[in-house]
Amino acid sequence: MPAASTPAPPDPSWDARAAEAERSVTTLFGARLAGMPFTHLARVAHPARGRVDNPWHYWWQAHYLDAIIDAGLRSLRGGDIDEARARARRGDRLLRTIRLRNRARWVNDYYDDMAWLALAAGRLAVLHAALGRARPQRRLRTAERDLTRQLSSALTTELGGGLFWSVERDFKNVPASAPAALHLARLGRLDEARGIVDWLYTRLWSAESRLFLDGVRLTSPPSEGSARRGGRAEVVVPDIWSYNQGTVLGALVTIGDEQSLRRAADLVAAVGDRLTTEADGIRLLRTHGDGDGGLFTGILGRYLALAATTERLAPDARDMASQLVSATAEGLWRGRDLRGRDRSTAVSVWSPDPRSPARTSQPPGSRIELSTQVQAWMLLEAAAVV
Repeated sequence: MPAASTPAPPDPSWDARAAEAERSVTTLFGARLAGMPFTHLARVAHPARGRVDNPWHYWWQAHYLDAIIDAGLRSLRGGDIDEARARARRGDRLLRTIRLRNRARWVNDYYDDMAWLALAAGRLAVLHAALGRARPQRRLRTAERDLTRQLSSALTTELGGGLFWSVERDFKNVPASAPAALHLARLGRLDEARGIVDWLYTRLWSAESRLFLDGVRLTSPPSEGSARRGGRAEVVVPDIWSYNQGTVLGALVTIGDEQSLRRAADLVAAVGDRLTTEADGIRLLRTHGDGDGGLFTGILGRYLALAATTERLAPDARDMASQLVSATAEGLWRGRDLRGRDRSTAVSVWSPDPRSPARTSQPPGSRIELSTQVQAWMLLEAAAVV
């Protein structure tokens, strides 16, 4: 008689999977700024070369902060107040260090960078409020106020509305405008948020794809085939990126009126049709490689999870949003590579693509970027929510 096989251990819960991503990312990338005590920042790659924060990626740090807040909120859902407080403290330390590294100021040359940090700072204040901690919340509101002032300065009537992308003021795009709209909606400034979203639909929504193009650039002298306004040419940049759809979706469900929720449902359907790929007959979110693109699908996943948990959204849209997040996160989990001398201290490395195992896409000995690892963490946290 053949020996009975040992049953396979059950898959860990989504909370446990998200906790593993948090542990691995923090272990591989978390560090002090130039060795200074009471600081915390993420290295941009592992293994690090030279300074832990070089080159400086302001907006990657903002998403690292958002993931830490996700972990804090996950601890709260599980009733672990001590762990939630520890993550809130880590978030505080990271936010202070971002400002320190950024020459002791919040201001950056890129308004999309500041919008990402404004969103994360606002969520960190929410986490502190849930923990009943008023003093850190007041300090965070100061950061949020300063960043909001910068975003408001980029919101002008040129090109009919929207936010400039940088201090060069020659490009208005979704990466700056949609996170700003979401930020304003969270602050209760719904009319301003709606105005930005309406401008996005007027200028950058594609009826063919039902998705958002990247932006509209002002150039001089005018190029052939471009529109003219005030002596400068307007050139639409037609690239379609997953994160742009995510931030518009987040703004729509946060604004939450009937028109916005209808638009949100249509946008979820368009994402499912146009920004997915298949593996073994399962539809997954398409990813965008490494570098900055290594964060794009994680951002989309965050706001698909928000849509999936928005009760007033159409049930079909909620179901699709949930399925896309869960399937993509499952692909990343199955493809992770556990690395280390022994299982107790090993860390998980995540692939940039849920269709490709990490051992293939990130072979042992290769340099791993923060962006792709935070993306996996974000998607696993999103799956824990839906």
